[in-house]
Amino acid sequence: MMELGTAPAGNDLIKDVSEADFMAEVVELSQTVPVIVDFWAPWCGPCRQLGPALEAAVKDARGAVRMAKVNVDENQMIAGQLRVQSIPTVYAFWQGQPVDGFQGALPGSQIKAFVDGVIEKSGGAAGGGLEDAVAEADAMLEDGAAVDAAQVYSAILGEDPKHAGAYAGLVRAHIAMNDLDQAEAILNGAPAEISTAPELEAAHAQLVLAQKAANAGPVADLQAKVDADPNDHQARFDLAQALYAKGEGEAAIDHLLDLFRRDREWNDGAAKAELFTIFEALKPNDPLVLNGRRKLSSMIFA
Repeated sequence: MMELGTAPAGNDLIKDVSEADFMAEVVELSQTVPVIVDFWAPWCGPCRQLGPALEAAVKDARGAVRMAKVNVDENQMIAGQLRVQSIPTVYAFWQGQPVDGFQGALPGSQIKAFVDGVIEKSGGAAGGGLEDAVAEADAMLEDGAAVDAAQVYSAILGEDPKHAGAYAGLVRAHIAMNDLDQAEAILNGAPAEISTAPELEAAHAQLVLAQKAANAGPVADLQAKVDADPNDHQARFDLAQALYAKGEGEAAIDHLLDLFRRDREWNDGAAKAELFTIFEALKPNDPLVLNGRRKLSSMIFA
């Protein structure tokens, strides 16, 4: 498993920011998570000393704070607006405003204290708490940053090896990276105490669907088969799997419901079983789940 400390400086926790994206990556982002801004330059010796130590402290916070690196040589306007007169200068932004800062290089203990203080100012505990870290990793995964999310989940498991949310998240991250063998290995290695947790059950369902999707045929060919013969149940079933693999969950559910309506006993109730797998893989309050369950129930009890 990867550890958070190995995350590259270009990940979602630490970014190089310019005048073009300062508003989005600092001011707007700080509405929900504190952002530490490091004003530096390549020729600045103390900057080269402070930067890596500050990055390490931010990574250790496991997503409770972000960091923006601003090269003052390339972004003089921002530096001027914030009255940066010497470097390194560090500002912490929370809810769009600077709330703390310092100039010059600091020893490691003071850097950690500064980062912890910024987190406390934003209402979080030092380190953000494991649940906050899981929420941050979940957000990374939803945004498509699967590698970064996996690193955060791994760091959380370093703190709590039996955290079901982080364990399931690590499985889902490897599914997103299309590393299904590793996802299965992680899932099989889950501690017995959490192996039946809802989060792990949902991750298992996602893995099953991903494994099936790997063998799904071309959507166009399968759609042509169904159009030619609406009672070709196997083609409709395969089409549903192929559609789900392409992210078209609603269409996949509709085809499975249609198959269930046509022949609920086909292939030992495969349509119903596949629907339940999809429902389990999605969040319980997902509209696709709510609508799909309602439609399925109306057919069962009709």
